[in-house]
Amino acid sequence: MILPLFCHSIVVNRKELLRTKGPLLIASNHPNSFLDAIIFDILFSLPVTSLARGDAFKNKKVFRLLRSLKMLPVYRIREGSENLNTNYDTFDTCIDLFKHGEAVLIFSEGLCVNEWNLRPLKKGTARLAFKAWDEGILLKVLPAGINYSSFRKPGKKVVIHFGDILEANSFAETSTDGSKHLLFNKELYTRLQPLVYEIEAGDKAKLTQKFGTTSLQRKLLLAPFAALGYVLHAPLYALAWLIANRFKKEVHFDSILFAVLMLGYPLYLLLAACFVTSYAGFPATLLPLLLLPFTAFCYAKYEVRKG
Repeated sequence: MILPLFCHSIVVNRKELLRTKGPLLIASNHPNSFLDAIIFDILFSLPVTSLARGDAFKNKKVFRLLRSLKMLPVYRIREGSENLNTNYDTFDTCIDLFKHGEAVLIFSEGLCVNEWNLRPLKKGTARLAFKAWDEGILLKVLPAGINYSSFRKPGKKVVIHFGDILEANSFAETSTDGSKHLLFNKELYTRLQPLVYEIEAGDKAKLTQKFGTTSLQRKLLLAPFAALGYVLHAPLYALAWLIANRFKKEVHFDSILFAVLMLGYPLYLLLAACFVTSYAGFPATLLPLLLLPFTAFCYAKYEVRKG
């Protein structure tokens, strides 16, 4: 798995909630494109299907790819009112997943921005939750705040905070859907706010306070292996950075960087093994297969990268 080679660490405040039984709706902020969904899917014991912005599904081949990655489209008005009916199909699919005891990840802010800040919540989370509750599904809504020390650099620290679960009995009967949705959003925002770090861009002191640093003793221990890892992986990182840099002004940069490394790393290992084998014979094949991941791991662990 490439995630330990990409992230310095992933810290979860209430790890027992990762084993929560379904049906489950994970209501999260959305700071880092589809990397958010990948991390949640890896961590939870339940299968997690995530809702993604609808314009990413326009291409039929991309649509099939995203669906294979357990992603469903949600359209906003600015992406075309003619697409809004697709949201009903997506919500119906979510209800079926809930009936089978699975989990759905929804980004309650409705958009992705690379920042340390909780934005106002859209109504989609409330609509999906009440749709499930109205059908008698015992859905649990789990507030989740995901925080990154960096949106541009491998070696980032990821901190995930979970709040208290919301259930149908958390809300009194109200007369209209609008009032129910407003009440839900107010409560969800109250529970999400302490889970999401509030940091001004460029505030390195606050970043260090929230995410910490690697101890000098650990740095000294890791330094030679981290340096070797940097050198050995320089071609792969250069290629990944070149590809991701095409999206440097978009919120997808970090996710694209991760995706290229995830897809390219097995091939990189294979090429390294073939190169060593051609010069040193078959017994040496295992050397790059062990050395490369180990040194990459040391490089990721060497320092909490920020900004």
